[in-house]
Amino acid sequence: MLDGTTAEIRERKALRINPAKTCQPVGAMYAALGIHGCMPHSHGSQGCCAYHRSHLTRHFKEPVIATTSSFTEGASVFGGMSNLTTAMNNIFKIYDPKIIAVHTTCLSEVIGDDIPMIIKKNIADGKIPEGKYVIHANTPSFTGSHVTGFSSMVTGAIKYLAKKEEGVEKKTGKINILPGYVDASDMRELKRLAGELKVPFTMLPDTSDVLDSPQTGVYKMYPKGGTTIEEIQDMGYGKATLACGEFASKAPAIELSRSYDLPFELNRLPIGLKNTDKFVDSLRRLGGVEVPYSLTAERGRLLDFISDMAQYFSGKKVALYGDPDHVIALTEFLVEIGMIPTVVITGTPGKRFVQEVKSIVDPINPEAHIEAYSDIHKLHQIIKNKPVDLLMGNSYGKYVARAEGNIPFVRFGWPIMDRCGHRFFPSVGYRGAMYLLDKIIDQFFDKDDRENPEELVELVL
Repeated sequence: MLDGTTAEIRERKALRINPAKTCQPVGAMYAALGIHGCMPHSHGSQGCCAYHRSHLTRHFKEPVIATTSSFTEGASVFGGMSNLTTAMNNIFKIYDPKIIAVHTTCLSEVIGDDIPMIIKKNIADGKIPEGKYVIHANTPSFTGSHVTGFSSMVTGAIKYLAKKEEGVEKKTGKINILPGYVDASDMRELKRLAGELKVPFTMLPDTSDVLDSPQTGVYKMYPKGGTTIEEIQDMGYGKATLACGEFASKAPAIELSRSYDLPFELNRLPIGLKNTDKFVDSLRRLGGVEVPYSLTAERGRLLDFISDMAQYFSGKKVALYGDPDHVIALTEFLVEIGMIPTVVITGTPGKRFVQEVKSIVDPINPEAHIEAYSDIHKLHQIIKNKPVDLLMGNSYGKYVARAEGNIPFVRFGWPIMDRCGHRFFPSVGYRGAMYLLDKIIDQFFDKDDRENPEELVELVL
């Protein structure tokens, strides 16, 4: 499919070909699904909502619910207040959610709909039932990415729901964990790690048991998972905040700090040995607990895996792309195991990405190509000029791997639409790191088994 891609690289200022990102509303919709009893609402046309739902459904292999303001020509000219008012009334009557999370689209942003004003008017007019809530986030598709849209919705949930009343002395003793834009399986693993440490916590959002729910034969529009409204309301009474991933979690961590005077720590996503160590140590210190032997043993098993397989990772060149928080943490992990990142890109804008990756890669490969707001087409062109031993990224990379002679390709990040293991097996934590290493090493060995002459095909490593 991509056999026509040339090795000649031309700088493009206004065009992205196969961008390593998608638009903000997708991330906002995903974040909203991590709130219990929440109906995500797309304030725009039906087509936008349909695309965002289908993209999430294809990744998680689960039905994704959402509603839309269904803009037509009239709303496009005169504004969408009437559409949103009617929509909220219908949603509460028909679907009975606990909360509606409104995110904007390009169309409603260009029109300039004032969502907070519309929400306030509906509250004043008694059109939002008692005990129900409506929150919102501004997420135009023409800026940022799904990661920044996710961040905006999490920040919006905190702004609308979290509270700390004057004169009320209340301490929950909980650590607020902001997991970042990670899979439901990853959120489940982060909760397990916190549970092993016996640290009380609130995670926002939490899509485990929502987008990886069991098959029981009974459909539930609002599964048991998700952060409850009451938990979000009490986040301001927490002890501290642990934010995972600068691009997805820094803004909501700052909101909690500014509004509720909560200290916060900002870590990279806990992918790999070093980053998981930092996550565990942060929870240990913030929670005032000791690390149990169970986690020490998990860490030891990961170390054993790395030492056993070190000779197969050492010196291998790798190209990787995807969400900035994922890619930064993964780059550090690959360097830890002796691999050499040569091309590292993200589609999300942000100079901080380049700075972070360079600080990791420069000591071993100062010639590496590192770029934000780039695309998979350019990554492909660079690989043509500088071949690699491994490619890591979302499903779209399979065509690049195929076009370049079936480069070993490990699916990682979001979206993965042609496989399903990511729904159940995490990439974070010590267990997630072992799962990633297993996938990488299998790709190397499978390539050897396919391409080596018969006398070099080994039965035992």
